Amino acid sequence: MQFEEVRAQAAAAALELIETAGLKAGDLLVIGCSSSEIVGERIGKGSSREAAQAVFSGVYPLLQERGIWLAAQCCEHLNRALILEQEAAERFGYEPVNVRPWEHAGGSFATVAFESFRSPVAVEHIRAKAGMDIGQTFIGMHLKEVAVPVRLSVRQIGLAPLACARTRPKFVGGERARYREDLK
Repeated sequence: MQFEEVRAQAAAAALELIETAGLKAGDLLVIGCSSSEIVGERIGKGSSREAAQAVFSGVYPLLQERGIWLAAQCCEHLNRALILEQEAAERFGYEPVNVRPWEHAGGSFATVAFESFRSPVAVEHIRAKAGMDIGQTFIGMHLKEVAVPVRLSVRQIGLAPLACARTRPKFVGGERARYREDLK
């Protein structure tokens, strides 16, 4: 496995998603990442700190440059809790919970995020504007309504399938309603 290639794939996907979703400073991006799937193992069966670090180092600097908050989704052993900066949790009004991810409960990606953030906290629920799902980790529960699939030129990271989404405001009204094109 070439982890530099994994880093480059993650960075390219993040940049394309940022542009496509119209993310801006202050927005929240959720990433669920199965390092096992990246290295060709079944989700939860071959955790790779190196793969997780490669994804994190590919996306985090890009998000920091743009003032976009990263929420790293934990695995199902921590009920898909999320790791984010305490400042972001406070800004969005998310209540911290007491847990610290590790490789076999939370996953390698959430662990790398926890160890890399200045002041990490775990929260149970968020409403992100966009998300990256690396290896079928099911991030949908952490997206705002209405989620819209985003098909990127990057289709996988390592050996893991990549699915991305952005969100948009709900359409309300009936047959006479008119909608703003800039919000679709």
